Amino acid sequence: MDKPCTLLVHFDKGSAAMANEIKADLEGSDVAAKVEAMKRAVMLLLNGETLPTLFITVVRYVLPSEDHTIQKLLLLYLEIIDKRDAAGRVLPEMILICQNLRNNLQHPNEYIRGVTLRFLCRLSEPEVLEPLVPSILENLEHRHHFIRRHALSAISAIYRLPHGDQLIPDAPELVERALASEQDASARRNAFLMLCLCGQERAVAYLFSNAERVTEWPDLLQMAAVDLIRKVCRSPNRADKGRYIKIIISLLSSPSTAVVYECAGALVSLSSAPTAVRAAANTYCQLLSSQSDNNVRLILLDRLNELRMAHRDVMVDVVMDVLRALSSPNLDVKRKVLDLVLDLLTPRNVEEVVLYLKKEVVKTQSGELEKGGEYRQMLVQAIHACAVEYPEVAGSVVHLLMDFLGDTNVAAAVDVVLFVREIIETNPKLRVSMIQRLSDTFYQIRASRVCSIALWILGEYSLSLSEVESAITTIKQCLGDLPLFTLSEEGETTDSSKPTQPMVNSVTVSSRRPVVLADGTYATQSAATEAISTPPVTAGSLASTLNLRSLILSGDFFLAAVVACTLTKLVLRLEEVQPSKAEANKACTGALLVMTSILQLGLSSYLPQPIDNDSYDRIVLCVRLLCNTGDDVRKIWLQSCRQSFAKMLAEKQFRETEEMKAKSQISHAQPDDLIDFYHLKSRRGMSQLELEDEVQDDLKAATGGFSKETDDANRLNRILQLTGFSDPVYAEAFVTVHHYDIVLDVTVINRTKETLQNLCLELATMGDLKLVDRPQNYTLAPESSKQIRANIKVSSTETGVIFGNIVYETSNVMERSVVVLNDIHIDIMDYISPATCADVTFRNMWAEFEWENKVAVNTVIQDEKEFLNHVIKSTNMKCLTPPSALDGECGFLAANLYAKSVFGEDALVNISIEKQVDGKLSGYIRIRSKTQGIALSLGDKITLKQKGGS
Repeated sequence: MDKPCTLLVHFDKGSAAMANEIKADLEGSDVAAKVEAMKRAVMLLLNGETLPTLFITVVRYVLPSEDHTIQKLLLLYLEIIDKRDAAGRVLPEMILICQNLRNNLQHPNEYIRGVTLRFLCRLSEPEVLEPLVPSILENLEHRHHFIRRHALSAISAIYRLPHGDQLIPDAPELVERALASEQDASARRNAFLMLCLCGQERAVAYLFSNAERVTEWPDLLQMAAVDLIRKVCRSPNRADKGRYIKIIISLLSSPSTAVVYECAGALVSLSSAPTAVRAAANTYCQLLSSQSDNNVRLILLDRLNELRMAHRDVMVDVVMDVLRALSSPNLDVKRKVLDLVLDLLTPRNVEEVVLYLKKEVVKTQSGELEKGGEYRQMLVQAIHACAVEYPEVAGSVVHLLMDFLGDTNVAAAVDVVLFVREIIETNPKLRVSMIQRLSDTFYQIRASRVCSIALWILGEYSLSLSEVESAITTIKQCLGDLPLFTLSEEGETTDSSKPTQPMVNSVTVSSRRPVVLADGTYATQSAATEAISTPPVTAGSLASTLNLRSLILSGDFFLAAVVACTLTKLVLRLEEVQPSKAEANKACTGALLVMTSILQLGLSSYLPQPIDNDSYDRIVLCVRLLCNTGDDVRKIWLQSCRQSFAKMLAEKQFRETEEMKAKSQISHAQPDDLIDFYHLKSRRGMSQLELEDEVQDDLKAATGGFSKETDDANRLNRILQLTGFSDPVYAEAFVTVHHYDIVLDVTVINRTKETLQNLCLELATMGDLKLVDRPQNYTLAPESSKQIRANIKVSSTETGVIFGNIVYETSNVMERSVVVLNDIHIDIMDYISPATCADVTFRNMWAEFEWENKVAVNTVIQDEKEFLNHVIKSTNMKCLTPPSALDGECGFLAANLYAKSVFGEDALVNISIEKQVDGKLSGYIRIRSKTQGIALSLGDKITLKQKGGS
């Protein structure tokens, strides 16, 4: 369809509707058949059919009908038929319609008048409208508001036509008079909107004359007033801006939530005064607590976050109001609330915030909340962030959180133990109580990773004699009695693995893990047949106190190596703090017995998988170390590990501080800019809000807040040449990317001496791009130019291609001429931006995402770090691997990169490269994402850029 469409109706193309049948039904006297025939005719016309002979039938048999439904369908039919011929002149038969429309506008029935006036809003032919103008104006004074309302809309639409001011020259004046006496809410809104569009000064005068009564206006009219204020105040240096702000402030008390929301947004855009921003923030918070729709809440949180970026000092005061939105059951809302609150922490409010979060953590224990585990994990991460930034609050929450080390949600438990590890290093005062609590709660831990980190904490931070002995005792209790298996078990396990043993389920299960009997003793393989009637193994029985034993017997030898290292550290420290040599030797012997038992288990056939080489070497190293300890080795084990961890924390803090500094950089004003001194201002007749607003404007001017610097070079880079210089039509496009939209501003120049007729820019797209509208036909004079704008919607992060041609006609040549355009490639870099995420989150996404694109390294760059920096710059991603991990020269490099698209898609990249003997780099760049498009597009980009070119 080349013509514009004002009507959209679903139509089943499979249904047959012949023009002859429609014509026969229209000529009949059955009203129901006529209605159905008109509906079919309208649907066919909307779907491209012409039905050329139907018009006279409609005029003869449908026009005289008094049925309201038929009259409504008749107006829809008239709306969509072609009213002009090929030359652009109005068809002569349209004159037949004019008399009918005039009769409808004077019809005694209000409905007929109203729908006819509404139809005239969509009519754009001045020749048809001109004879109807007097009848339209008469309806302005009709007694029924339904007619007055549509009469005002019709006048507004006609006046806004290209020559509409000639049809009704005094329209703004007439509408202003009608508005002054109008009582109906919708009619007043239509009149006010007409003045806003066509006579802005009259609309402003009406607004100011009714400024005291704006709060009494209906919500439709209040919304129109807010839109007018936004539009008027866009022009800089408005002298009467304070009067508009007063009106907006008064509208914040409106009972309509839509009006209140719009007023808050308008207030922030108009003024930076603290009073105005505070009023907007309070309004958003009230809406946040009163609205139950999650989408509305997410939008409100976005608005509050925008306020936070521009006016953080004001937003700090409403942080507790924002926190109340955690009552929402939706996890996305909770996540946004926590992110916003963490950015608003200050020494004044941090204790209050942490106390509220602590109460929320306690609520998650009840089990009433849906997805309580995920919510608890978010709360733990939020409290962790609070405690890192303000260490003084850690003491009030750390003991409560340590109760969740045995959480069934492993991710939440990992977050807790990472929080404990960081706090115990940064808060030495809490060390003693935290070590004691960790020893007491260690048996509750279920997850292997949590056990590993908890063991490291016990090994590093157990310093006194009692703490070391308590830690060793805790580990031994969780391992249970040694050995971990007997030789008879091993032999029978080997036998039971043969296919000739069909036996009972309990025997097979117990061949891998020891079974706890009713009296608390362990059943062996041979005794399992007697224990068939015993209750099954549960987390409460086996894992309650013997968590390390159950995890090691399940084949987790990495954890076994961590146990060996922890025991080694504890024994070495015990030798320093234990005065009795005999006790120290006894502990050393016990540790060696544990390690040899683990090695024996790993080398036996008791478990289906033997111990891995890394874990074996690690445990053997611990055994040798305890047998022969040197001072240098002792220093490495007891001091260097902790120093490395402290260095890692310090570097993390430094990176975060640097990022904050980079974000807080502000633009500076020019040295010759005007300075307006606040104390020298005239304050006569100004309210406090107006004074604050003027001061904030002055401050913005002084700090360069108003100056919008445009990068002209970058702008020129976005101009693409579409045709050659020797083509009869030259075209170039300026591409603007607005996240979900691409706007092409195409300049077309006629380089010939002839007039080009019906010139059309035809575009097509490839990828997830969609043309919004088809550009129209134009006539181009010799050597003149034309700006054509095309809008394209983008639905995903994928490299798209726009291609097309320019088609035109000349008077000399009968056929249409075509100029093919160069392709426009839409770059993925316009849609992704650097982002950051935790290592755990990165690994989880890496395991979860199914699309992978593997790109082999092929580059002339010979330095690993230089190549990494080149890839980061080319892909617009952020390197998650800390700089300290990339220091040094070792011949290979591995790093993780991360970015997020405007559509919320995650892009993960892993670079693994190695320097060959000849100095060249080899390796792979692996890209993973949830969708195919971003993985392929990013891979193509890297392949194109990695060689080291621009």
